[in-house]
Amino acid sequence: MGTIVNGLSLSKLRAYGASFFIFSDYTRPAIRLSALMELPTIFIFTHDAMGDGEDGPTHQPVEHLASLRAIPGLVTLRPGDANEVVEAYRYIMQLRHEPAVLVLSRQPLPTLDRKKYAPASGVARGAYVLADAASQDPEVILIASGSEVSLAVEAHEKLIAEGMRSRVVSMPSWDIFEHQTQEYRNSVLPPQIKTRVAVEQASTFGWERYVGESGSVVGMKTFGASAPLKELQRKFGFEPDQVVTVAKDLLGRNQRSHASMAT
Repeated sequence: MGTIVNGLSLSKLRAYGASFFIFSDYTRPAIRLSALMELPTIFIFTHDAMGDGEDGPTHQPVEHLASLRAIPGLVTLRPGDANEVVEAYRYIMQLRHEPAVLVLSRQPLPTLDRKKYAPASGVARGAYVLADAASQDPEVILIASGSEVSLAVEAHEKLIAEGMRSRVVSMPSWDIFEHQTQEYRNSVLPPQIKTRVAVEQASTFGWERYVGESGSVVGMKTFGASAPLKELQRKFGFEPDQVVTVAKDLLGRNQRSHASMAT
């Protein structure tokens, strides 16, 4: 399928192929060739995380996002709700020399209220501030992609309710974000804010570039398991209360470290 997509693209058609994300393993050589040939192909993958539940670890992608993000010239997008999907397609259809991978969820996700949260047009910059503290700089930044964006928003609301200044950054594409100006990247992830928590149902590999030494990643350090989705989310820590606990513990640890250095 991937090879056919490349051939159609070489014939000047805007071609796409679609399958489960776990099968990107089989498609990877063709995707890599798309990047080498600078073809504007589109590869759409669904069932991107643990939403397969009882299908178990053989059908639950863990290392696949990191693998695709490592391919030079490939734009990998993992949108977090319906509005971000629209904006992802808007971005992809303007590409002329880069292939794109669109990584989508299986489970239904809430469509965020864009009157309350930032417009999804921020997808075009790879990452954007989705929700923020009402005043002053944030104390903690929650970074997420895909199905974990709504999870980060829930955790954010809990932190705000407890009086903590929290920010949510939706980061559908590392590649696009890295091509933004340093000024913009600093506005999204201010260097002075060290308490950062990344949340993604995939390998934690690579997230250290965004959370730093003082941050933490709620992600997958093992393969998945066979169980209902809610049980898997509980087991692996993908619940709002668990993200809140990680953020609060991290903030406390960083504040103590800063205080000890000051004295």
